[in-house]
Amino acid sequence: MSNRRKKTDRHDHETLLPPVDADEEKHEKSDLRGDWGNIAILFFLYLLQGIPIGLASAIPMLLQNRGASYKQQAEFSFAHWPFSLKLLWAPIVDSLFWKRFGRRKSWLIPTQYLIGIFMLILSLHVNRWLGAETTDTGGDDHATEQTSTLNIPLLTVIFFMLNFLAATQDIAVDGWALTMLKRCNVGHASTCNSVGQTAGYFLGYVAFMALESAEFCNSYLRAEPAPEGLVNLSGYLWFWGLVFLVTTTLVALGKRELSPSLDRGHEEHLELDIKQTYRLLVDIMKMKPILTLVAILLTAKAGFAACDAVTSLKLIDAGVPKDKLALLVVPLVPLQIVLPLAISKYTAGTRPMEVYLKAIPYRIGLTLAAAAIVWITPAIIRDHHVPYYYYMLLLTNYGLYQIALYSMFVAVMAFFARISDPAVGGTYMTLLNTLSNLGGNWPTTVVLWLVDYLTWKRCSNTADNDCSDGALKDACSAGGGKCTITIDGYYIEIFVCLLYGLVWYRWGSGRIRQLQELPLKAWRVARRVPRTHSS
Repeated sequence: MSNRRKKTDRHDHETLLPPVDADEEKHEKSDLRGDWGNIAILFFLYLLQGIPIGLASAIPMLLQNRGASYKQQAEFSFAHWPFSLKLLWAPIVDSLFWKRFGRRKSWLIPTQYLIGIFMLILSLHVNRWLGAETTDTGGDDHATEQTSTLNIPLLTVIFFMLNFLAATQDIAVDGWALTMLKRCNVGHASTCNSVGQTAGYFLGYVAFMALESAEFCNSYLRAEPAPEGLVNLSGYLWFWGLVFLVTTTLVALGKRELSPSLDRGHEEHLELDIKQTYRLLVDIMKMKPILTLVAILLTAKAGFAACDAVTSLKLIDAGVPKDKLALLVVPLVPLQIVLPLAISKYTAGTRPMEVYLKAIPYRIGLTLAAAAIVWITPAIIRDHHVPYYYYMLLLTNYGLYQIALYSMFVAVMAFFARISDPAVGGTYMTLLNTLSNLGGNWPTTVVLWLVDYLTWKRCSNTADNDCSDGALKDACSAGGGKCTITIDGYYIEIFVCLLYGLVWYRWGSGRIRQLQELPLKAWRVARRVPRTHSS
């Protein structure tokens, strides 16, 4: 790789970042002619990005079925943090590249190859780390079944690394989207992101959970029942590892990366070295509008954290099969794909965050509805039988919640695409995406960690045993008792998050509207970047 700089005249010592044209303040009408192929490629790249995210999201379901505690779930949640930390290495991705190969492809192609190789290697060991049964053959007549224990720390590290690679791919794709599409079409990059990630997440999470379930496969895919599903995590990782290797080769050979073009409405792109990029990042963070936006992004999702992180795990504890829970997504896939397309006509304009603000009250209300469903679930499920109407209730609540969630997601991504300064490549966009991801990850880890501490339990046959650890739980079971929950920390968290969400909405809505009304030049970086002499 080479560290490229824009060439200058021998006597030109410094330059200002490109100014904002007056015409830029006006909203340009979208014109997709000539960009349909680029939109398809962006969709495909975001789909690939969604697959490891979906696979990592399936792990908590498998852990819950294997008796993992909420503290262990919180530990594994750190595996999703690379998307909240990618800002630390984004300037490197934005500054170092091989010009002949392409600014973004220099990172995109090697990263996707590494994801594929990583999946192939991971497939050889992951079942054992999940505590799956393994067969030990000491001879044909001496086959024994051994069960390994859950290795949460190792699983966390492994999937952290996988998501680190996926996050690096995300940096490259976000930056490429700003120049692959015409300037008037960059608002559609958020649609490619949301629809592509949804499709990839479906393949990595929902499809896997269904094919891994013996009950689902026996009911819908097999003529004769079998004790296991069609695939396990090991085989699924192996398959997608091969898919990554093949499709990445096709992108490397079949898609040429073009430089920004004034004919396509792009601004002049200033190429900075690593030191200048990090300095520029610091300057961006010092801007007053960015500071306000940082406060909003880091606090906006905390009100939904208990619902997003804990509800599905509580439903599994209450007896809802994990594969059926995952399959609730299937009827909503058309909605999740069409909804961003429908919303995009409202978010492609100058006020995309109006959609964001309108969705918040609905999402708060649906959080309460989800908690109510968790509350009544033990009374509905008897002898592992889940009635049909209960699934309809779950599906209705989940569908409405996804509408609110995706409305907020598409709106904020469109806002990011609109205000990002193309003159500094993907660094600006990555900063905003990173802050948004961090604003969702830290509350998730916190609420998962606190569930066990806020929950009071008692052994049914003795008042002295509070079932606070594994030894006390075993002692309760050995004495013929059962650990029962007297106060569930989940409902405490739901109540606290509800109050927080209402207070935040009152505080944040006015500030979001103020930011939205700012001219685009208020988001541009006004600083001088020193240049070296050219020979």
